[in-house]
Amino acid sequence: MAEAREHVLTGTRGRISVRAWPGRRPRYAALLVHGYGEHIGRYEEVAGVLVAHGAAVYGPDHVGHGRSDGERVLIEDFEDVVADVHAVAGLARAAHPGLPLVMVGHSMGGLIASRYAQCHPGGLAALVLSGPVIGDWELPRRLLALDEIPETPISPSALSRDPAVGAAYAADPLVWHGPMKRPTVEAFARTLATVGKGGDIGRLPLLWLHGDDDRLVPLSGSRPGVEGLSGGALTERIYPGARHEVFLETNRAEVLADLTAFLDGVLAP
Repeated sequence: MAEAREHVLTGTRGRISVRAWPGRRPRYAALLVHGYGEHIGRYEEVAGVLVAHGAAVYGPDHVGHGRSDGERVLIEDFEDVVADVHAVAGLARAAHPGLPLVMVGHSMGGLIASRYAQCHPGGLAALVLSGPVIGDWELPRRLLALDEIPETPISPSALSRDPAVGAAYAADPLVWHGPMKRPTVEAFARTLATVGKGGDIGRLPLLWLHGDDDRLVPLSGSRPGVEGLSGGALTERIYPGARHEVFLETNRAEVLADLTAFLDGVLAP
């Protein structure tokens, strides 16, 4: 795979760091939308698979994440993040005019990608949601009912059955290892409601990937959100025993093969 290139865009709340993995002769562009507290560098393997599959891949660090500006993990309005992702989509389209664009959102990135698809109908060729924060996610309600949000970081063991994934996460200086911040939790609650009321995305092909042992974003809570978002063109893959980060799970080869097979079906002439 070609070496990743770094771009800096002016976002809604400061500079946004963007990583691009160029393909040699890409037939589509893919935009990766990462989750809460992490950064786009954790998607190197996914990007490599997509580049080999024929994609030019782009992905930002969201405001307050990774190498982008902003107080760490502070997101006051997810509509701003959707606007930042739209700017990255513009970067991809300018570099590869005429190519179809697919979006892959994981966890919090699934919420952002879902809202993006609602806000920009016709802008995507396909949407992929991995362990998406969508539907009935109870964590914001539970945290906002407390006087103080506890300093309980994400447990690395909840990410994957592969212990190396948790170890790398725990040692990563660009990952946030502290508590959630109240304005961010409030923004989660508002945007979950907004997406829930925002209507479906029509016949846009939608692939939903989820581990059935996801303790961070439980499968049962995401299901009503995904089914409400889909206009009927839904493909789902539920992986027995898998935890939250299915792209980094012990069966990641199966998950990535499901991803590329879905995209083949969408992009076939």
